[in-house]
Amino acid sequence: MIIDSRYNELARGLTAFSCELKKGQRVLIDAFDVPEAMVIALIRATRELGAHPYVNLHRARVSRELMLGAEEAQYAPHAEIEYARMQKMDAYIALRGSDNIFENSDIPASRVQMVSKIMKPVLDHRVNKTKWVVLRWPTSAMAQQAAKSTEEFEDFYFKVCTLDYSRMIPGMNALKALMDKTDKVQITGPGTDLRFSIKGIGSQTCGGRRNIPDGEVFSCPMKDSVEGVISYNAPTVYLGTSFDNIRLVFKKGKIVEATANNTKRLNEILDSDPGARYIGEFALGFNPHILEPMRDILFDEKIAGSFHFTPGQAYEGVGNGNKSQVHWDMVNIQRPEWGGGEVWFDGKLIRKDGIFVPKTLHKLNPDYLLGNK
Repeated sequence: MIIDSRYNELARGLTAFSCELKKGQRVLIDAFDVPEAMVIALIRATRELGAHPYVNLHRARVSRELMLGAEEAQYAPHAEIEYARMQKMDAYIALRGSDNIFENSDIPASRVQMVSKIMKPVLDHRVNKTKWVVLRWPTSAMAQQAAKSTEEFEDFYFKVCTLDYSRMIPGMNALKALMDKTDKVQITGPGTDLRFSIKGIGSQTCGGRRNIPDGEVFSCPMKDSVEGVISYNAPTVYLGTSFDNIRLVFKKGKIVEATANNTKRLNEILDSDPGARYIGEFALGFNPHILEPMRDILFDEKIAGSFHFTPGQAYEGVGNGNKSQVHWDMVNIQRPEWGGGEVWFDGKLIRKDGIFVPKTLHKLNPDYLLGNK
């Protein structure tokens, strides 16, 4: 089979750099509506490293049909099988394509929540016990979301996904060191005035090892410390439903008021379990190629000059222990054309209108990451 050279380049990056596969290790390739050629490229790249590939092929309309009639008696044995298999894996690569991002919009919320709850041990093991990387696959639907032609979007996609992520390392390490010693965080902007503590939580750099595209450093608020209000200016899609203008109000860490263009559905999701109304992640995004939201969180959470503040599940090791079946990365963009904004750590201005201010963090600004400085 003749394979697009960009597929091979991406496959080598995912297997060798992102997952750092070693001889004899096992990797599960989870392919959702992606070309067979890309799956084959990943199989070949895995074998070149002496590792063993395993493959799942998914189709969105088939998955939707299964979930429309989902019952616990059906999914519980499935979860046991998937959990047993995941325990055998050293690494996990997921490529997620979709011709229709709203394919699951008519699945009853109760069924989605039931399946999510049953499958959660599989997700937890994958996230906490394997080397993993997750990425979207470019489709005509994604090009429409990004308001680009299909060809233009494909060029953008491969430029973003094959970025030299090693260039992020110095700046990410400096930001991590700063986050690790920070107590009080304040974030201000149009409709936003948040205050919380990340004391003792720690932080994690994300430069091409977990998600592609990448470009963030994340931490997590102390569970009961969040106070104030946030107005998210980036649109989002969660569980097949589109949301705009989400506004959350916090008291003692808990979301006590939540509104959006679809306030009813928003609150249904936040009422999935007690942990869904607490924050499980706080992150600063800085990928210089990603500037506008496209309702795809793997891209949108990395937008240059953005932050995300995430209701739900906290990560193991860099988190506050919050447990939930929800993990919803909601994004606010602070570049001037989006209204601007500021991030303060312990009373010191860290980022203004999307640009990092301290000299130690200048290598996270677009000019450096794009090789202009």
